[in-house]
Formats: sequence, structure tokens, C-alpha cells
Amino acid sequence: MACGGFACSKNCLCALNLLYTLVSLLLIGIAAWGIGFGLISSFRVVGVVIAVGVFLFFIALVGLIGAVKHHQVLLFFYMIILLLVFIVQFSVSCACLALNEEQQSELLEVVWSNTNSARTDIERNLNCCGFRVFYQNETCAADCLRTLHCRPCAPIMEEYSGMVLRFVGGIGLFFSFTEILGVWLTYRYRNQKDPRANPSAFI
Repeated sequence: MACGGFACSKNCLCALNLLYTLVSLLLIGIAAWGIGFGLISSFRVVGVVIAVGVFLFFIALVGLIGAVKHHQVLLFFYMIILLLVFIVQFSVSCACLALNEEQQSELLEVVWSNTNSARTDIERNLNCCGFRVFYQNETCAADCLRTLHCRPCAPIMEEYSGMVLRFVGGIGLFFSFTEILGVWLTYRYRNQKDPRANPSAFI
């Protein structure tokens, strides 16, 4: 059977959802690894990453079951959810890639001011104290505090923020196109008849 038929659409959709399943398990594993090795102490950040991983896992599971069983209702809801995820992810990815240095600096300052646990992780991992200025009466988790020769964190964060945003934006953009491919495959697959089923039946 030529590619583009029922079997090919089914196999492609199953393969795509298996990829999403692996990505979701990878997200959950990275969050657990970060907590286990003490790289991340913010349960809010870990909670968000795990929630995204679990959400993606359930979407992939719905898509996989719908593809295997050719279930019209599951495939419909899968297609709608995947389209909404595509819109959100594409918008966020474009925003990450479009941020200039001044906007990145403002965003970093907002994050620094509003998350104490993330601030502790940044100071410990980057070995810096304070955002732009460090005052002696403030607490700091960095090892450099012992020598009293600590760099402020803002220049170090700004050095890496552009690279991180480009990486996150690029990965998000790549996966957003796989999601629109998934929407198209699902729409095509839903409207195809199973050649092994009764020719007069269309579930």
C-alpha cells in the first residue's frame, strides 16, 4: 500500500505519539534528576516541569489509543488539544527568539526579584552574589562569599540568557511544527476508512 493510505497514516501517528511519550518521560526524569542532585531547590519550578511532562504524556496516550483503535472521539479531542498547544507553544517560542538584550535584562530582574528559591540556586550554581550589587548584610549561597570576591549575578546571567532563550525558542519552534504535523495527520487519519473493516461501516 502506498504511503498516504490508512496504514501509513496510522503508523506515522503512532510514531509521533511515541516520540511525545519519550519527551514527556525525559522532562519528568530531568526534573527528578535536578531535585536528586540538588541542582534545583525550587519546588515551583520542578512542579511546572513535571506538570508539563505529565500533561504531554496524557496527550500522547490519548493520541496513541485513538490511533491504534481509530477512535473518532479520542482523535477529535486529541486534534483540538494539539492545535491549542501548537498555538501557545509557537507564540512562546517566537517571543523567546524575539527578545532583545534590554528585554532579557528586565525579565531576569523580574525573575530575580520574585523567586527566592531560584535566586539561591542561581547564586550557588553560578558562584555569584546579588543581582547587580551585593550588600554585606544580605545572605548568599555561593562559595565565593568566603573569599569576599563575588561577582554580581546579572552579567553572568545575561551572558547565558540569550543562548538559553535561543535554544528554548528553537526547540519549541521545532516541536510546534511536529504538533501541526500531528494535527494534519490526525485530521487525515480520522477521515480514512479501515480497509480491514466492513466497507459499509465508518466508525
